[in-house]
Amino acid sequence: MKSLEQLTRPNIWSLAPYSSARNEYSGKVARVFLDANENPYNAPYNRYPDPLQEELKKAISNIKGVPAGNIFLGNGSDEAIDLPYRCFCRPDIDNVVAIEPTYGMYKVCADINEVEYRPVQLDEQYQMNADKLLVACDDNTKLIWLCSPNNPTGNSLNRDEILRVIEHFEGIVIVDEAYSDFSRQKSLRSELQKYPNLIILNTMSKAWGCAAIRLGMAFASADIIALFNKVKYPYNVNLLTQQKAMEAIANRIDVEKWIGLLLQERTHLMESFAMLPICEKVYPSDANFFLARMTNAQAIYDYLVDKGIIVRNRSRIQLCNNCLRVTIGTRSENSELLGALRQYE
Repeated sequence: MKSLEQLTRPNIWSLAPYSSARNEYSGKVARVFLDANENPYNAPYNRYPDPLQEELKKAISNIKGVPAGNIFLGNGSDEAIDLPYRCFCRPDIDNVVAIEPTYGMYKVCADINEVEYRPVQLDEQYQMNADKLLVACDDNTKLIWLCSPNNPTGNSLNRDEILRVIEHFEGIVIVDEAYSDFSRQKSLRSELQKYPNLIILNTMSKAWGCAAIRLGMAFASADIIALFNKVKYPYNVNLLTQQKAMEAIANRIDVEKWIGLLLQERTHLMESFAMLPICEKVYPSDANFFLARMTNAQAIYDYLVDKGIIVRNRSRIQLCNNCLRVTIGTRSENSELLGALRQYE
């Protein structure tokens, strides 16, 4: 890869980050806080939270097998998606390459940051070709976006093709593994020490059942994490989020149970969908959702909305014509969905 300095926007590389009150002392146990213009009443909510979430990162490190110094925590994965644009991509000059179809926020953030977005279409099995992605790159390509398991298709990308991209691309490769807890494919977190140009994204919104607390994760080299910490807002993860995340980690046996139940329901629901006369194909899934090609996705979607049942119509996305994306719910929710579809005429 190119050096990190070559890849980073010059103004970001030379940026003097904001120094918060909580950043300016370390190694001491403080008792009296008169440094941040806080109200001394209403503890603990009167105090600014730890700007680097050190206790939470240690807990996540134990679970994910990544050193705390290689972890960035953000306000949902959306912050971790936006930061690479802000750190590496010069507006109206640089570009990024991504698979298509995939998660829509990669393009939204590109548009917000005035960065050209170059989609490369997957094949009919929703698999990527490393050479096609690399051909789409030029000297100003800073990032390649991959999502595995992919959203909205649900399948894991071929690991060998992902590694080929990482090994041959001179910029940063970002692999979004938001749904990896539902997949048997080994996480690429184990490859971080080998590939300094690799960023892995993860979240507490899916398997952890904590979408409401908005906690996203990025795993990368310590140098990339340092850049993210330089650019992020000083107190980007609030105290309530940090507390709730620690509670979830302390009760992670529940997460393992939820994953097991969801995988069982996924099998049952996908098999049941395949038997519906209005379903033409159910695509393989390694996520907590699946994609199904229907006879008339829009009409079926509207029918379900009238029944108070909400799925996602993905027909407007490349290679997903007439497809519904269905999230795996509880047994009763899944049964209600199937009951409604069996009555569809």
